[in-house]
Amino acid sequence: MDHSPTALFDSYEQDFRQIIDSVRAKLDGDGRDERGGQYHAEQRKAALRRVDMELDEADEMVSQMEIEIQGIPQSIKQQYQARLKTAKADLTRFKKLSKDQHSQFSRAELLASPGRVGSPSSDEPYGATSDRTRLLSGTASLEDGTRRLQESQRIALETEDQGAEILVNLRTQREQIENARDTLRTADSSIDRASGTLKRMIRRMHQQRVVTAAIIILLVLLIGIIIYEKLFG
Repeated sequence: MDHSPTALFDSYEQDFRQIIDSVRAKLDGDGRDERGGQYHAEQRKAALRRVDMELDEADEMVSQMEIEIQGIPQSIKQQYQARLKTAKADLTRFKKLSKDQHSQFSRAELLASPGRVGSPSSDEPYGATSDRTRLLSGTASLEDGTRRLQESQRIALETEDQGAEILVNLRTQREQIENARDTLRTADSSIDRASGTLKRMIRRMHQQRVVTAAIIILLVLLIGIIIYEKLFG
């Protein structure tokens, strides 16, 4: 398993590219299918739904890349920031393409709906009542989709902020642990020095005791010799 600081970023970027390729294929294929008929309309609608789901996944990949880039070394961080910027630009472009095709599809559905016969009259300036209802319904659907997209973006930004905050907290905790470890090493080194000093003091004390005992014995012998000389000399 690759434990390099860029491994996860590379993995998320690869997943993002695969998703974007799939989105591109759908928007250029089924998503742009202009053929008529109920079957082809359903195909196109399903393709656009899959595009929306894949764009949500791509958005999540970009959020993960933004989190992972925080831990990349400064020496290579700039090139990864450029890659992240490119990914964001691609995501924004394909979201716009998807939104445009949704709008085109909704308009095409309204125009192709049965019952659009006759022309507007003074009593019904907007045409048939059913057409006006479908138009309002389509507009409401578009607005609802826009609101859901904005909500997804808001959640993604909140998740990004939370992830960045977690990374900062983890980095702070790691620094605290490293400082504590350095303090322990310093204390261990000080204890070793103090232990060595204490051992040397103990050796000197023993040496001084031996010297003191030798001096005492020598003095006792000299006193004994002096007393012997005085008594028997």
